[in-house]
Amino acid sequence: MLAYMTAGEAAEKWSISHRRVITLCQENRIPDVAMLGNMWIIPKDAEKPVDGRTIRYDKKNPAKPFVKWAGGKGQLLPTIRKFYPAGMGTTIRKYCEPMVGAGAVLFDILNTYEMDEVYICDTNAELMNAYKVVKESVNQLIELLMKYENEHLKRDDEGRKEYYYQQREQFNAEIQKADESNSLLRAALFIYLNKTCFNGLYRVNRKGLYNVPMGAYKNPKICDIDNLKKTSELLQCVTILTGDYTCIEKVADENTLVYFDPPYRPLTKTSEFTSYNADDFNDEDQIKLAEFIKSLKTAKVMASNSDPKNVDENDEFFDDLYAGLNINRVSANRAINSKGKGRGKIKELLITNY
Repeated sequence: MLAYMTAGEAAEKWSISHRRVITLCQENRIPDVAMLGNMWIIPKDAEKPVDGRTIRYDKKNPAKPFVKWAGGKGQLLPTIRKFYPAGMGTTIRKYCEPMVGAGAVLFDILNTYEMDEVYICDTNAELMNAYKVVKESVNQLIELLMKYENEHLKRDDEGRKEYYYQQREQFNAEIQKADESNSLLRAALFIYLNKTCFNGLYRVNRKGLYNVPMGAYKNPKICDIDNLKKTSELLQCVTILTGDYTCIEKVADENTLVYFDPPYRPLTKTSEFTSYNADDFNDEDQIKLAEFIKSLKTAKVMASNSDPKNVDENDEFFDDLYAGLNINRVSANRAINSKGKGRGKIKELLITNY
């Protein structure tokens, strides 16, 4: 007769979290597990399952963000990886990204490490709804996106423009009555507009209505079936929240990496890569964020921002704000203004408390 241990005992034996043991049981990764009432029981001689990530995920074609987002970190990933803290995937088993946007760093972490807990958050409710739908209803989402892709691509330029604005109008009608009943439709419209609008921007007017014009893409990939399925699989372990960055305060502990990617402080009044949010996140907001970051005493924290010294070598705003933390200046491909002057390598900040 087999002898059993509880999930809590297995977690202590294998040096992983209780939540991770439950996930392994639910995924049938442990032989001969059973339910006793509402509790998982595990054979005492069961071995800790090996990390199946190298089998489950395609290293040559890893999952990537399913939306475009202003200020995305895709190009900077090789540099950001160099600043991940020691112990990622071993002692660091929890990841939080409370200003997630398109989630380039999120998906890099998920593609590379098997985390016990992952939390993402953003103030953009429609973005977070899209994450939830990709996680929970990816096949139905793909059906809708295939319809939008076919309808969009079969039209001439004028027809595409007319179709785009029809979908934008419907999206605005749906977000005014947003609830669970139209979450799938809102997510599909959100992704369609994101793939076909100008520069992947998300901007609303004072009434909260989406007002970005159509972009000039000849053959936009609106429905990337393979990537949507890969991102959906990775998101199964992710807790998706809607709100500001303080939502992760209670879950960030000594085993956690928290990455903050706020709206960048503008380098100039016409700074192309910051102007989409310059009015939304001012210097006072940057100061409040820095205070919050410094308050996270136990978690490992990494934050990105612009480097004002690109245009004024005497601007000590972030050097003063993050005094006492590590301020790393790294190269990035950006444009300093909307006319493209200064396009090329400039410096950005990667700030860490470790």
